[in-house]
Amino acid sequence: MVSESHTGRAYRGERAARAQEARIAAIAERQYGIVTRDQLLGEGFSGDSIDRRLAADRLHPVYRGVYAVGHRLLPTRGRWLAAVFAGGPGAVLSHRAAAALWDLAAIPAITDVTCRSHRRSRPGLRMHEAELPADEITVEQSIPVTTVARTAFDLAAVDDRHRLERTINEAERRALASPTSLAVLLDRHPARRGSVNLRAILAAGQIGRGVAASELELRFASFLDQRGFPRPEHNAPVEAAGRRFVADCLWRSQRLIAELDGHAFHADRESYEGDRARDRVLVAAGWRIVRVTWRQLQNEPDRLAADLRAALARATP
Repeated sequence: MVSESHTGRAYRGERAARAQEARIAAIAERQYGIVTRDQLLGEGFSGDSIDRRLAADRLHPVYRGVYAVGHRLLPTRGRWLAAVFAGGPGAVLSHRAAAALWDLAAIPAITDVTCRSHRRSRPGLRMHEAELPADEITVEQSIPVTTVARTAFDLAAVDDRHRLERTINEAERRALASPTSLAVLLDRHPARRGSVNLRAILAAGQIGRGVAASELELRFASFLDQRGFPRPEHNAPVEAAGRRFVADCLWRSQRLIAELDGHAFHADRESYEGDRARDRVLVAAGWRIVRVTWRQLQNEPDRLAADLRAALARATP
């Protein structure tokens, strides 16, 4: 009986240990192979159990309180996310590292992170202190990061004009939209280093030159045909509140409008506000509006298709 009881306890202990390791693995799988001490404590692990895993080389320190699971080798996005975690709550990937995440630049040797409070830089990791508004940050590929516009705005402080203009044009070509345009950010932060170069680039009016206006429209039309969607009206007239608008793509019977968002950088504040006022009038008149970007077509076609299909199925009387 003693032997059986001991065996049973041993079995239960092994099963509990496997369950714990599975919980750690599940977190790491979502985060490019890393976990944080706070996350493990939140999952019910004790500080001693975390330290034992560190001693047994099942967790490997990357930064203080940030660990690689199982081995020290991390993919680039794992190193970026670890750096963001090291920056504390509210930290985001920024500057050239953010540009690399947005696929607008090569992967830099140094990872830049913008934090809410002062954090010490260290080899390979450069910390910037700033309290960023909610419309200047986002999450891309599960990594908190500055928006494309804010990324370009930050690069203005560290890149020469030629390199900055090339980055902005590439973002414009791919129609990587942001909640705020560069013009809005310049008004919001007028004394920021690099603003002179940025204003000169915007004033030159060369951003987006050579980018076909219909490129995104053609890509979206092909996407709809390939996925078997009913064909919408293109550049269709819509009347609301006594005003006449033109919708990029219109499913009239479903009262659904798809607007193709591009030209994120050279739009001024008046244009940005005008688009949102237009949306408000149309929504008040019973139309539903979805906005589609180049990045969504390129990187999230399945999710975009599912959302559009659901929106079309929910017809408005």
